[in-house]
Amino acid sequence: MPDYLPKFKPGEAYTLPTLAAGAIIGGQLVTAAAAVAAADSITWIGVASKDTAAGQPLGVYSDGVQRLVAAGALAVGALVKCAAAGQITTWVPGTDPYERYVGITLEAAAGASSVVAVRMSR
Repeated sequence: MPDYLPKFKPGEAYTLPTLAAGAIIGGQLVTAAAAVAAADSITWIGVASKDTAAGQPLGVYSDGVQRLVAAGALAVGALVKCAAAGQITTWVPGTDPYERYVGITLEAAAGASSVVAVRMSR
């Protein structure tokens, strides 16, 4: 392959080859199986690009800075992982394995359901 171009550029939305396994809300963390990422997920791949019904194509954003929903209060610079329902919560170095690491918050979350900017790790 003398010249290489990535299939998707970092931060660019792409559609998964698998249809949504269930109803998904835009902004939830999702897996390659087109399902909402569970708490402590290591198989998350990105953020749902919009509300998607079960059986429909699922668009995903990954890399870059994405807006995610916090499961509770978070400080600026908090390291985060998947919480229930595709949200985020604190990732603890030395306790949580690296595979759970989602990214670092660029703004504070006042509490549950706050939307915050996160620099994604993948």
